[in-house]
Amino acid sequence: MLDLDTIDRAILRFLQQDASASMSDISETVGISSSPCWKRIKRLEDAGAITKRVALLDAEALGFGLVGYIRIRTKDHDEHWLDKFARGIKAVPEVTECHRMTGDVDYLVKIIVRDMADYDRVYKKLISIAPMADVSGNFSMERLKYTTELPL
Repeated sequence: MLDLDTIDRAILRFLQQDASASMSDISETVGISSSPCWKRIKRLEDAGAITKRVALLDAEALGFGLVGYIRIRTKDHDEHWLDKFARGIKAVPEVTECHRMTGDVDYLVKIIVRDMADYDRVYKKLISIAPMADVSGNFSMERLKYTTELPL
């Protein structure tokens, strides 16, 4: 874990809101000059606190109106199965997140697709990756909160 001071946290909060801002805007907002600000950002990148800077897209505006959460149970828990599953899941672009879970579900997979027919196509792709004991999905009816920001 990194040792962050108040300026580091302020920089990270700012970048989470607008990673495209100029160095002068960032440094002015956090109260230091541009050169030290740039050095801090570089240090945070080198340390892995900042992994990449991206544009966040509106899925619905781009025609992706269905968000699904797929629960997967497997009867196999060996290293070979996990390797095959991990490689396969990474190759499905509609999968935006995949987590190995505790409890009665082994994996939770988040997908973003256009509609139910698109989900069916992705479902068939998912079940062909590796043998699974059970695959079931739930779909979001309304998003009440969405953020990529960490609570620094």
